[in-house]
Amino acid sequence: MHKSYGTGRRKTSSARVYLNEGSGVITINSRDLDDFIKSKTLKSYLISPLEKSQLLQKVDLKITVCGGGQSGQVGAIVHGLTRALVRYQGDLLPVLRREGFVTRDARKVERKKVGLRKARKATQFSKR
Repeated sequence: MHKSYGTGRRKTSSARVYLNEGSGVITINSRDLDDFIKSKTLKSYLISPLEKSQLLQKVDLKITVCGGGQSGQVGAIVHGLTRALVRYQGDLLPVLRREGFVTRDARKVERKKVGLRKARKATQFSKR
């Protein structure tokens, strides 16, 4: 039985993805995929690496994810899933890289600065 593992991160979320040969069962934090994610667009984004690699009904996924919100968690899962797929089958790397799944999205929330209202927003300037 062939196994693989990948860690993914996005914003403040981190996901651990365990990939096993199987029948296409996806569990996230001990819950079914449909229970964990309600949005159709996020679901389609999550399974897109499996569709591009044509392994949707051939592998089982056990995923633990923590931190952040729904979209950040799905981004972390996709990143970890891509890493696990590349370890599972090395010839998938060019296909997944072409689709943009391999690159980690490094954008995070910028911290608030002293003397400003937000990270970059200042108070309104008054000349008099």
